[in-house]
Amino acid sequence: MQAAAAQTAPAAAAAAPAYDAELAKSLGGNDNGLRSYVLVILKTGPNKVADAEERKKMFQGHFANMERLAAEKKLAFAGPLDGVEGRRGIFILATQDIEVAKTYVATDPVIISGEMVAEYHKLYGSAALMMVNDAHHKIIRKK
Repeated sequence: MQAAAAQTAPAAAAAAPAYDAELAKSLGGNDNGLRSYVLVILKTGPNKVADAEERKKMFQGHFANMERLAAEKKLAFAGPLDGVEGRRGIFILATQDIEVAKTYVATDPVIISGEMVAEYHKLYGSAALMMVNDAHHKIIRKK
């Protein structure tokens, strides 16, 4: 068994991708491939938008706002949550400054309407998150 492992170790080492300093820098990463972000947890707010048409328009604006922030490389990742304890979604914003993150989030119709409120946390993680939006657009089947 050890002999088989010894034979595959050099092959695995040879297959490991080389460090790409230029890519790390372009993504805002350090030598360990990490960078700072702000994690935003979107929670149920004090105002439920009840009118169906107004609600539809608000969420269309919410998705358009996320697309804009992603295109501007300000939003690394976004997604819905399960709603437990009022937690409805997250943003991972490409800034280390919570005050800057608040200016990004303030443009969102769900925040403007009070449908949701935002909770902010500093986050440190892989700079590769900055590649998620580009990859995601390549796997969406256009209708």
